[in-house]
Amino acid sequence: MERGLAALADEPVDRLCNYPLAMGVNRRLLPGSPTYREWANDPKLFAASFIEGHKYFDFDFAIGLMDLSVMAADLGAHVRMDAENTPFVDGHIIHGPEDYEKLAEKGVPDIHKGRCGVLLEGTKLFAEKLKGEVITAGFIEGPLLALSQTASAERMFMDMFESPSAVHKALELTSEMDSQLVSEFAKCGVNGLCWDYLWASYSCLGDDQYEEFEGQYALKLNKQVQEEGMAVCIHSCADLPHLDYQINTYKPAIFSMGYYPLIPGSKSPTEIIDEGYTKNTLFAGVIDPQLFVRGSVEKITGVTKDLCQEVKTALCKNNQKSRWVISSNCEVPPDLETKLDNISAVVNTAKEYGAF
Repeated sequence: MERGLAALADEPVDRLCNYPLAMGVNRRLLPGSPTYREWANDPKLFAASFIEGHKYFDFDFAIGLMDLSVMAADLGAHVRMDAENTPFVDGHIIHGPEDYEKLAEKGVPDIHKGRCGVLLEGTKLFAEKLKGEVITAGFIEGPLLALSQTASAERMFMDMFESPSAVHKALELTSEMDSQLVSEFAKCGVNGLCWDYLWASYSCLGDDQYEEFEGQYALKLNKQVQEEGMAVCIHSCADLPHLDYQINTYKPAIFSMGYYPLIPGSKSPTEIIDEGYTKNTLFAGVIDPQLFVRGSVEKITGVTKDLCQEVKTALCKNNQKSRWVISSNCEVPPDLETKLDNISAVVNTAKEYGAF
């Protein structure tokens, strides 16, 4: 844990922190190899996977992502939950402007029940067990993401322009649900709370649209996170994230990002560090998650080695010491085909080539 705390403060460390975003895949380390469906519905299995993942891989963090349909499920959307695949919404509850108002009128569901209840209880269990060993964080969907899962992104984006007042009524509801979840995560004993602001991307929304439909709500929620004694963390796998707004306005302690070299404007680790984004924020990334499925140990070792060298060079050039975590662009696929040896390769390579 000391290494993670030092990196957050940009203090000297023995090596760069590591945390390939291995969440659901860790269930395969448990006795009997529970299915994804079993793991996502049992708080004890959920917690045990993070505990076992830390023991087996020696991660520097533990962030309790389940999937991105948790809130939508409890709001009434139908979630398809196959035995071994990440759950996803296949039955939306919003089909027109009037449905946003109906959703708002229903009020916030009991977050201690349903999938939110599983997530909260599981997070509390692993936070208690890993206390003092690694930095822990809960994982929560931002208000706009949660709403899009009930409506579909296409439907919601269209209604944002055609029926903005109706969308805002529903956003007040998802924001209130988020606020209640923040308070409960604070009781779990986690060090931080990681938000997924999926639509904070210039590929989807301009500055004005993002600030109107999520920024104003997220700003209040992030302030609440800090007031409740947790660090604000953000995960963004967007190709063109609203970096300036999120870093300067939300002031996160940690920002987990993606890098897409074939997309003009997508920032590399060197650009992130050179442009000053790591002056007050610990960044994490940027290994392609598909390498954990399709790549060889040799391939992912080479990629990790190159990333370590790039980051250390950029940090040194900018008189910084440790504000980067060797991580993946997004979650390591929880598939059965994911190669656990590739996760170990990233960790071991980061320990060797991330050393100072």
